[in-house]
Amino acid sequence: MIRCKPLLGTFVEIMIEDSVQSEQALKEAFLAIEQVQALMSFHNSESELSQINARSYIEPIHIHRWTSEVLALAKEIYHHSGGIFNCGIGHCLVEAGLLPRHLKMNNYPFGGIEDLEFLESHLVCSKLPLRLDLGGIAKGYAVDKAVEVLISKNIQTGLVNAGGDMRVFGDRTQNIQIRNPSNPHELIQIGSIKAGAIATSGLYFAKRDIHSNSFIVNPFNHEHIEFSESYSVITSECVHADALTKVVSISGNMRHPCLNHFSAQAIRISDTLTP
Repeated sequence: MIRCKPLLGTFVEIMIEDSVQSEQALKEAFLAIEQVQALMSFHNSESELSQINARSYIEPIHIHRWTSEVLALAKEIYHHSGGIFNCGIGHCLVEAGLLPRHLKMNNYPFGGIEDLEFLESHLVCSKLPLRLDLGGIAKGYAVDKAVEVLISKNIQTGLVNAGGDMRVFGDRTQNIQIRNPSNPHELIQIGSIKAGAIATSGLYFAKRDIHSNSFIVNPFNHEHIEFSESYSVITSECVHADALTKVVSISGNMRHPCLNHFSAQAIRISDTLTP
């Protein structure tokens, strides 16, 4: 049984085996994804993330458990990556026209994820104004939450695929296909995966317009990074895989120590098809 919905800025496909509970399980899995989107969307000016960006430097903000988990993980990956992963670069993407401008951006120094503080497990504040963008890591988290729901509904085997973020569970073995960086309409099969997750970062169609800025930003100098290859990360959970693609694509280090910490493996596909 396969269902597909437009969510998380892409199309989300869920594939499971047919069972008595399949329809209800699919419904609840998609609802979990929709909740992650509602909580953590930069595009939604009413989301919890937007409230954090708008007010956390003024007053503490109470947040949902899921938002708390993603923010805590973002801080953890920031630490283990030596600051390479930092979702506090939203203001760069706003200035480049890649994210909406919900708020007036004065000449304040914007902070990063390191400036977000947990006063309690579900209460946060910031030392500086923030423009956090949880887009990728929240998408990976949403995939994991959908899988969690499916397993809780006794779905034994399946996959959730959210436009480059995929997680397979149960006895299913899934072929892995990645876009050819030199021809994004062509898919390259690089192997298969069972009971794990993979996420891929590549500029692909974004590089077709030479006047467009890359959505990958170096958090140290705030420069938009251009590259022609693609970077994939395989690990057990999609939330880690997506975040770690930013670590390897920004650093270019396929053996970054952060990968070992999360038991992850990186794959680089060049625009000449040579891994």
